[in-house]
Amino acid sequence: MRKVYLDYSATTPIDPKVVESMITAFGTCFGNASSVHSFGRDARTLLEQSRERIARAFGARSDEIYFTSGGTESDNHAMKGMALAAFRRGKSEILIAPVEHHAVLHPAESLRKAGFDVKFLAVDSYGRVDPSTVKKGVTPKTALVSVMHVNNEVGTINDVQSIGALLRETEIPFHSDIVQAVGKTEINLNEMNVDAASISAHKFYGPKGIGAIYIRKGTAIDSFMEGGAQESNRRAGTENVPLAAGFAAASDLIKESLSTEQARVSDLKQMLKARLQQEFEGILFNGHPNECVPHILNVSFDSNVCLIDGDALIMGLDLLGVAVTSGSACTSGSLQPSHVLRAMGRDEKTARATVRFSIGRYTTEDDVNYAVECLREVVGKIRKSVTK
Repeated sequence: MRKVYLDYSATTPIDPKVVESMITAFGTCFGNASSVHSFGRDARTLLEQSRERIARAFGARSDEIYFTSGGTESDNHAMKGMALAAFRRGKSEILIAPVEHHAVLHPAESLRKAGFDVKFLAVDSYGRVDPSTVKKGVTPKTALVSVMHVNNEVGTINDVQSIGALLRETEIPFHSDIVQAVGKTEINLNEMNVDAASISAHKFYGPKGIGAIYIRKGTAIDSFMEGGAQESNRRAGTENVPLAAGFAAASDLIKESLSTEQARVSDLKQMLKARLQQEFEGILFNGHPNECVPHILNVSFDSNVCLIDGDALIMGLDLLGVAVTSGSACTSGSLQPSHVLRAMGRDEKTARATVRFSIGRYTTEDDVNYAVECLREVVGKIRKSVTK
């Protein structure tokens, strides 16, 4: 059976050059980077070289990049660390968008239980947060604002730079989850007007289990894990030097391929969109048509036109070898409709009948055509079962 992977937003296959860099590190730098002997110093050197390469790739200073286990930990660190630091200054409100990843929503809920007042910023039908909405929403009690750069489900891009510029005038800390933006758009953290940002290496052909939190110099933020002085006392625990080397290699590769890959993937997305429009009645495209990343195409079947079971849709495609999802990989298996689509105004039945296609480096035109043919077959079967 032919297999087609169209779930690059969930994770990406690791680049062979990244694997090579990690194998070298595993074999030559097994020392603890905190040890003072030569083995430790060798590991420390590679760790700091990796940090510098990552910082350079994303327009940051090396002392603003702190290694974590991935995007979820980085989001938790930013939300809890910045909120608690602000709480000691009398700030107790948190502003977030309702379309955020659960790695932001769940820490916000924990903070609410701890006594913070969590407020949700309105989004439009594309899932975007208008900067003016943020400006109107902040108060002297606001401890933190968090707005994602690219929505992981529908691909809509928020104007993070403008939001950050407005918040600069208020001195309110600003965090952005940029996990889905890295490797798909140009990133310059110094110019984005963010105080903290979350990154995950496996979203751009790097290894799983490592990411980073960018913390702008001078930002007040509490440590996330305690028990050691690693990461300048920001995050205790022995650093994973080989994974850091892989993270750095993946970051280097972005610069080499970003512009050409953006154009190629964008062409495939437009091809997929045109085929879907041609083949299916009642199909809706979720997310902003222009202010969006090139690799995500999220579609729903309008419940006013046809009733389709979303789980059957995803499973049916999988049985034919096509890997897609209905939304975030972190909520797969959930019986609830997408919180992102509901916040954007989709009704519950339409939100359930959704497919997120995400395209990447190894996707071909044949893959796109095969996926559409399989979708047509699956939808035909489901529609027949509904109308019996």
